[in-house]
Amino acid sequence: MAQLYYRYGTMNSGKSIEILKVAYNYEEQGKPVVLLTSALDTRDGIGWVSSRIGLKRQAKPISSDTDIFGYIENLPDKPFCVLVDECQFLTKDNVFDLARVVDELDVPVMAFGLKNDFRNHLFEGSRELLLLADKIEEIKTICQYCSKKATMVLRMKDGQPVYEGQQVQIGGNETYVSVCRKHYYHPQLESEKNQDE
Repeated sequence: MAQLYYRYGTMNSGKSIEILKVAYNYEEQGKPVVLLTSALDTRDGIGWVSSRIGLKRQAKPISSDTDIFGYIENLPDKPFCVLVDECQFLTKDNVFDLARVVDELDVPVMAFGLKNDFRNHLFEGSRELLLLADKIEEIKTICQYCSKKATMVLRMKDGQPVYEGQQVQIGGNETYVSVCRKHYYHPQLESEKNQDE
């Protein structure tokens, strides 16, 4: 029986490499998959799943008005799995479509993304997946400043933490760092690092 999986982690936890690995493993066995990603993620252009280690692959971009269920239902061949990257950017309707793919088409869906934003608020897609997913799993990584588990994302601008602003600002290591709770509220700034050396 198909299930809806939600796998979340902070920045740099390996979510995109994991989704590419899962796709590769299915396809190596001759089992086709559908790869989807948010159209909001434009770091490598629209419609790409790309990891920080350089691997990337094209995917169907999803926007707020994408009929995901209709797209999957009308494919000529039923996929063995649907894989979704950057699922935090999905809308409530997008996530409901993914649940319908599982329940009505009996196709497993694995969604990968962030849980909370830089202000420590849930993204819409993350909130809906936490409510609807059959299985929820955290992909772990460590804090930028210590060896504790990173659970939060800190937005930085000119070496200083930013706690206010628009929820969505596309960026990578130049903009965001993964941190533990302690260092979210008390990050080690560049000036402090230089004094420690």
